[in-house]
Amino acid sequence: MSEVYKINIDGYSTELPILTLPSGIKICFFNLHGASEMTEHCGRSLAKHLSDCDVVITAESKGLQLCHVVSRELGHKFYAVARKSKKLYMQDGIYVEYESSITTGEPQKLYLSKHDVDLIKGKKVGIVDDVISTGASLKGLEALVEKAGGIIHKKAFVLAEGEAADRKDVIYLAKIPLL
Repeated sequence: MSEVYKINIDGYSTELPILTLPSGIKICFFNLHGASEMTEHCGRSLAKHLSDCDVVITAESKGLQLCHVVSRELGHKFYAVARKSKKLYMQDGIYVEYESSITTGEPQKLYLSKHDVDLIKGKKVGIVDDVISTGASLKGLEALVEKAGGIIHKKAFVLAEGEAADRKDVIYLAKIPLL
């Protein structure tokens, strides 16, 4: 049987598998893909903290369904999506390059379509994602929002991993350790 970490996420109990990264660090792996009940719960819980945001943004892919629920709960018609590769419809958009995250291990780029640039320009933006750990992915999203002319208003995550739980500038529902 695999090793698991038991956690309560704002009233939702679950078990996260413990996985070893190539670096040797063990993480409590959190995956919302396909977990509709957990995604709904986490999205509704985060939306309560983001009610004063004009628009929300996430990076593909794990944050997509979470951001969808948050946006729906806030009554927003659209939410912005930072893509990890430039798509055909993004020729007139923007991009930023940022340092690697704990799970990717190499420099990354985030792209934003012109539609999403226009959506967040001059607005109070809530950044939404599944997990904050090193903060590298968040830095990329922050740079993208700033480049698009948005105002970073709140940064909300389901889980804060390791030292990220000590940050005062983020909102999170539960914390997990690095093992």
